[in-house]
Amino acid sequence: MVLLVSERTFNQEVLESPIPVLVNFEAPWCGLCRIIQPLLLQFKTQCGEEIKLVGVNADQNFKLSTTYRLKSLPTLLLIENGIVRERLDCFRGREDLRQALEEIKVSYTNRPKTYSTAKTADLGCRTA
Repeated sequence: MVLLVSERTFNQEVLESPIPVLVNFEAPWCGLCRIIQPLLLQFKTQCGEEIKLVGVNADQNFKLSTTYRLKSLPTLLLIENGIVRERLDCFRGREDLRQALEEIKVSYTNRPKTYSTAKTADLGCRTA
């Protein structure tokens, strides 16, 4: 099960998270959002506690949708220490998304566990 966050809980669950968070902006009417759900659940299982996966209903959280300038759904943001490190949107299909998720998994699960709650960009992390 994916943790659903809202504007009220976004800061605590995402921006202040001690581990990277993959945020899935979706909507109930979005067919592609439902199609990619199994890939996201598989990604969550493979990453374990290394990366947190959360969902945001873009329709019900308009302020977040505007803040992150969503142009299409689904949009996936990898946020680490309050900074967007990766943005996945307008992917061409399941295989395209699967490959992008695999690259994220490899980058974030094979590195030292030295996360900081400080919102700094100088942590030796790769940048988008």
